[in-house]
Amino acid sequence: MRHGKKFNHLGRKTAHRSAMLSNMASSLIMHKRINTTVAKAKALRKYIDPLLTKSKTDDTNSRRVVFSYLQDKESVTELFGTVAEKISSRPGGYTRILRTGSRLGDNAEMCVMELVDFNELMLSETEGKAKTRRSRRGGKAKAETSAKVEEAQVVEEVAGEEVEVKEEVVEEEATAEVVEETVADAEVQEEVVEEAPEAEAVQEEVAEVEEEPTTEPADETPKAEDSEESSEEDKKD
Repeated sequence: MRHGKKFNHLGRKTAHRSAMLSNMASSLIMHKRINTTVAKAKALRKYIDPLLTKSKTDDTNSRRVVFSYLQDKESVTELFGTVAEKISSRPGGYTRILRTGSRLGDNAEMCVMELVDFNELMLSETEGKAKTRRSRRGGKAKAETSAKVEEAQVVEEVAGEEVEVKEEVVEEEATAEVVEETVADAEVQEEVVEEAPEAEAVQEEVAEVEEEPTTEPADETPKAEDSEESSEEDKKD
């Protein structure tokens, strides 16, 4: 019975399984990337990570131990040469598994397994991003940076308020000028309206004076004749 044994045999005997993992490890070291199933990739990660850590110490014992697993001189030379230089500063996690979907036929879950330090595209993207660490040592620096950010925000808000106030003052001045101009125009119009009735009254008076008839003095000759007749009558009496 195999109770409690969670070791993935990958459907193979021990010799077949070890030979397959050795060949896959050599291919990954030489080509830096391989296509395989997710189950094989997880088993290969446990197999190759100790070998990559061993390659950081370049001595005879390390080379002999790695060669006993890989059984390939070219892959050992590549591992202790090019690969060891790249992974020298990495404390672990040398490989990456990228799932690519299911395989036609048996519907097995496929993936791409690669060495992390040899993917130039992902390295360029990660270098462009800021590194963040979850540590308490940088508490003061974070507090200072947050305070600076808050001060910058306050300054921006104050500047924005000042600009708004200036705009409001300019608008108020413009409206005041418009109101003054309208008031002056209204006063001029009122003066014109007041002068108009006076002119009309003067014109009416002139018209009335022109319409009045001219009275000529009556002739005084009849009065003289009456006086002569009265004097003749007195003489007869």
